[in-house]
Amino acid sequence: MNRTKKLSVAAAGASLALMLAACGGSGEAPGSSAEGIQVPDFPVAESVGESEGQVNIVAWAGFVEDGSTNPDADWVTEFEKQTKCEVNRKVGATSDEMVQLMRTGEYDVVSASGDASLRLIAGGDVQPLNTELIANFGNLVEGLKGQLYDNLNGKTYGVPIGRGANVLMYNTDSVDKAPDSWADTWEADSPYKGKIMAYDSPIFIADAALYLMATQPELGIENPYSLDETQLAAAVELLKQQNEIAGEYWNDALKAVSSISSGTAALGTGWQVVVNLAQADGGKVESVLPKEGATGWSDTWMVSSKTKNQNCAYKWIDWASSAEVNAKISQNFGMAPANKQACEGTKENEEHCATFHATDEEYYKQVWMWTTPVEQCIDGRTDVKCTNYQEWTKAWTEVKG
Repeated sequence: MNRTKKLSVAAAGASLALMLAACGGSGEAPGSSAEGIQVPDFPVAESVGESEGQVNIVAWAGFVEDGSTNPDADWVTEFEKQTKCEVNRKVGATSDEMVQLMRTGEYDVVSASGDASLRLIAGGDVQPLNTELIANFGNLVEGLKGQLYDNLNGKTYGVPIGRGANVLMYNTDSVDKAPDSWADTWEADSPYKGKIMAYDSPIFIADAALYLMATQPELGIENPYSLDETQLAAAVELLKQQNEIAGEYWNDALKAVSSISSGTAALGTGWQVVVNLAQADGGKVESVLPKEGATGWSDTWMVSSKTKNQNCAYKWIDWASSAEVNAKISQNFGMAPANKQACEGTKENEEHCATFHATDEEYYKQVWMWTTPVEQCIDGRTDVKCTNYQEWTKAWTEVKG
């Protein structure tokens, strides 16, 4: 799926035109279990030695910056100077592309979203990490520790970078009363028919499942990423109903900013960074986390199981996870940082973290982070097979027609 995000308001036009992709709940989501998911066994690094001279990274735009995109965004140059590890970056366009690139063995590190990370772990494409070799690992916010999408069988495969919620954004000129529910984006009798904006990706099926969890409990959905065939069919029917009232689908953040700012879209699924950019443009736009909760995404650094530059890979992850660099990445990209110390030190850090609810675990307890749907039901059920990502992709094509 594609995910476009922000590097900075000033550089929004250049950076947000790049297409990206996403995934990630705070603490392990209720009813989630990785038991039964088999993964290849790889040894864990015992130490970090001399630099190999380079590290090849595939990452979302805004994560690995050397000043060439924005002169104010550069945390690569100093890393290279201190470690003697030359950084070779490739910007990933989608999670699917990142998975394929990592499977070539040509990249050492990836910034994987939750819709990719579990695929990479199960496919043997990434290795478990020795977190004792990553000094900054201990400073993670509580809600990003031990997540299903980057931890399996007691092993840690990813070091969190940041997180965000898929909020309900709305134009205050078009929506008189602040909404507290997703209902007007799903129900056939919505007063905003034709002016609803939805996210264009198979993972958006989870948003439908989340709404059904609250409105049709008889379906027995306990986790929006763990759907059996009947539950997936119900989500697809709801999505088809939404398709009849939706005005547009988006995966380009600039398009979302334009639509919600102008009132072309009255309300719909969005990101806090889209709201921020819309407001900076003068748009009368606000957002809310509805009573049903929301889906969300979290990204993590992962190391290839085929890496030839393991020392530089570990050095990069520790560097990028420091409070100073994690703060720069999160502000440049538009998300809550993973390192809690990234919220300290400056007024800018504090304000950014407040906007993105960085250390507000009560907020993120309501957020179900994107997780790759797999046949093993992660809600704990063992008497039924759940639907996988390929089935979701096929279902999304059916929804869009």
